[in-house]
Amino acid sequence: MLREYDSGAPVTYFLTEILDIEHLFGNTQMVQKTFDEIGIPLSDVTFCVIDFETTGGSAEHDRITEIGAAKYRGGECIGTFQTLVNPGCGIPPFITILTGITEAMVMPAPRIEALLGTLRDFIGDSVIVAHNARFDLGFLNAAMIRDDRDPLTNKVIDTVPLARRLVRSEVKDCKLGTLAAHFRFAHQPSHRALDDVLATGDLLHLLIERASGFGVMGLDDLIGLPKLGTHPQANKLRLTEDLPRSPGVYIFSDVNGQVLYVGKATNVRQRVRSYFSTTETRRKIGPLLRQVHGVDHIATPDALTAGVLEMRLIQRLTPQYNRIGTRSDKYCYVRLTLDEDWPRLVISKNPAKKGIHIGPLTSRSAARLVIEAIESVVPLRRCTARMGRTYTPPSDAPVCSAARLGVALCPCSGTADRSHYGTIVDFISSSLTTSPAALFALLHERLTALAIAQRFEEAALMRDRTQALVQALNRQRRCDQLRDAGSLSLQHSDVHYDIDCGVLIGTRLDGQLFSPLTVTGNKVLDSLAPLLEPHQSSESCAGPLERHLFDEVMCIARFLEDENMHPELSSCSGQWASPIQAVPELHRLDLHTAA
Repeated sequence: MLREYDSGAPVTYFLTEILDIEHLFGNTQMVQKTFDEIGIPLSDVTFCVIDFETTGGSAEHDRITEIGAAKYRGGECIGTFQTLVNPGCGIPPFITILTGITEAMVMPAPRIEALLGTLRDFIGDSVIVAHNARFDLGFLNAAMIRDDRDPLTNKVIDTVPLARRLVRSEVKDCKLGTLAAHFRFAHQPSHRALDDVLATGDLLHLLIERASGFGVMGLDDLIGLPKLGTHPQANKLRLTEDLPRSPGVYIFSDVNGQVLYVGKATNVRQRVRSYFSTTETRRKIGPLLRQVHGVDHIATPDALTAGVLEMRLIQRLTPQYNRIGTRSDKYCYVRLTLDEDWPRLVISKNPAKKGIHIGPLTSRSAARLVIEAIESVVPLRRCTARMGRTYTPPSDAPVCSAARLGVALCPCSGTADRSHYGTIVDFISSSLTTSPAALFALLHERLTALAIAQRFEEAALMRDRTQALVQALNRQRRCDQLRDAGSLSLQHSDVHYDIDCGVLIGTRLDGQLFSPLTVTGNKVLDSLAPLLEPHQSSESCAGPLERHLFDEVMCIARFLEDENMHPELSSCSGQWASPIQAVPELHRLDLHTAA
């Protein structure tokens, strides 16, 4: 049933709408849903197709002469909007030949300023659709701005790139007239606004039908489809059909069920589909997609749990495409050897039973920078000789070069005082544990002196060493404070976390225990169940943090430090510090402008 309106002007202004809304939707008031929640089913989306006829191609200098719009929902047209517009300027002859719109036709029509409010109300919160959307939205938003209105911010679907993605191989070009003629649409474009709108509506529904073959069932998939490259692996988009639009871990596997890659996402479906996008330029993605035969997922209540499970799988599986930068077996420690009579700083692969440890550090080069930072301002010995209490230096023992330069002591030559050396060791011990300020003051003083002396290369190296030490001690303190809390129970929103010595033991949602995997019948997922169990530490919360636990503890520490997170503490068996206190950062010194 259609209703026709007459504006009272010689040019008729039409607005048609379906009246029997209750019969169609079961409610006398149709409430337009918002699209903040990505992934809304296409059957629930209201599309508004628009088209404008204009006096030319420039949104800045030319003006609209005719408006056409139609709203669709569930495949049905639920309303149309059509009117001529007085552009307030002449219409070029070639435009009249193209559209058939003359100056005499638009002279009595309303100006665009009188129509913008009605048009905006008609569009509402619907998804705007246009064939070459940049052109039509350019003219519409330019008119909005000239009338001191805010431009439209609706979601937009452009049927041109969508058609190129889905039907380009079937037609000579993707012009609206070509597509309408080839697919024999019920409506054919004529360079008049409403005719073109109705033809675009037919095209939209054809493209939605075609897109279903790529696993497109939601609005986000349809909007993102033009960005999916036309590479040979596009047919594997079907593997994403059952992926959720929620947090979790995704797993790429090959034809033999071997895990190739593990990743996490707050929206698993969107993230996995992005691998097929033309904006994905990482070189490893092409070889990865060629090998992918299956895409599995583990749904989690939140992003933190997804991040922890991802780390556990990567560490225990070492997938082919995850290896770079994710291998904890490369981590190491800086240790002050308090078990020696003349302690020194060394790099060790694993923590020892005695001594003060910094770490784990992610590489030996980072550990070397930490040691160099400390040794540059504190004269610890640098020789590797073993010296017990009964050590007697040979009579011809040489003094090491560092001692001759005055930057280190040399007890192996008998030139160091034991009491003085003990004072130095006590200073380093307190600096690495509780009171780093004095050590940082020495570093800053040294850095400033080099800059003032215009020894900029040495100053830059000193800066890098100092930053490496600051970063290492920050991480150390964050991990230690979290582990000192012992057994923790936290709540954020409706998610509850059980943490023990910095390790996530369990996640509960609304009082229910979250189980990352149950018996699924999927050989890939079932084989991963044991690998998702919490790490079992060989020691208590005391002592150096083990290498394989570092990434997980840091993940939880970053979560607790996030300004947007305000978890509530339910219970704690140790000492809880919130927020976790890191070592104060040094002020950056501009080496090029220092006097």
